[in-house]
Amino acid sequence: MATNLQLLPIHGFPLSSWKCPKHPQRVPVFSLQPLSPPPSPKSILSSRRRASVAHAVKEEVIQSPNSDPALDSKTSPPASSKLVLVAGGSGGVGQLIVASLLDRNIKSRLLLRDPEKATSLFGKQDEETLQVYKGDTRNPEDLDSSIFEGVTHVICCTGTTAFPSKRWDGDNTPEKVDWEGIRNLVSALPSSLKRIVLVSSVGVTKFNELPWSIMNLFGVLKYKKMGEDFLCSSGLPFTIIRAGRLTDGPYTSYDLNTLLKATAGQRRAVLMGQGDKLVGEVSRIVVAEACIQALDMEFTEGKIYEINSVEGDGPGSDPQKWQELFKTAEAK
Repeated sequence: MATNLQLLPIHGFPLSSWKCPKHPQRVPVFSLQPLSPPPSPKSILSSRRRASVAHAVKEEVIQSPNSDPALDSKTSPPASSKLVLVAGGSGGVGQLIVASLLDRNIKSRLLLRDPEKATSLFGKQDEETLQVYKGDTRNPEDLDSSIFEGVTHVICCTGTTAFPSKRWDGDNTPEKVDWEGIRNLVSALPSSLKRIVLVSSVGVTKFNELPWSIMNLFGVLKYKKMGEDFLCSSGLPFTIIRAGRLTDGPYTSYDLNTLLKATAGQRRAVLMGQGDKLVGEVSRIVVAEACIQALDMEFTEGKIYEINSVEGDGPGSDPQKWQELFKTAEAK
């Protein structure tokens, strides 16, 4: 479950001293075709669809309710002027975000601790479409300004488990990821940024109340709320998506074609709210789509939304339906 907290102002958390950043390592994971024009993400998907998908999760392809599969196989969407940096792009929600950005022909840049994961998940891509930088948000010295050159939007979906697990190995705790990591990333972002979308969690404002206090035994909701508060006071244009308990996936170790075939099963209908009132579950696929949709909706700037999904027909990737959902949340 993603974790969100709104807490009373927390004092006594001084920022650590900042070290002079070293030049980051840009990893040329994706090779260019030397003698022919680089393939578009759609043509790559088409060739991969011809091969058998050993780990297919579902049979349906995520698409807009109004899209025509026959046309989709022959045309790709026009190139976008955005350059979206994704932090946490190899995680359960992050994989789906990156796959969807590629499918939309939106230029993306990944910040990963292990860049080799990008190749296994997304295949070889034109470096003009997908770039990969090695870096760790927990280490401010990794976040050199060159990483953010040209970046117009950021989606941050980093996270760890609420309770001690193997994922905590290497100091990958909620304090390090959800507080220090968010603080470091936000502090490094340029003021020219058009939007940062942060994935957080429902319940962050209630971490001292049952049942949230159980989830917060090791501080995950508290630290997520601290990360939210730091972003809100940064002066950057932001949108925060607080997710319920995450379902569907994570699709770890699946390839791009498999990710695009993933669906939310029967839980496609979307519920949105504000004020940390929602309690329930949400498909990772729905969260990923909400993040991408929020990038283009000016009225979501500076606002926080909660999101769940239930059985029923959902908005797919239809911008008008998503706009209605965000506006309805504000009206409640």
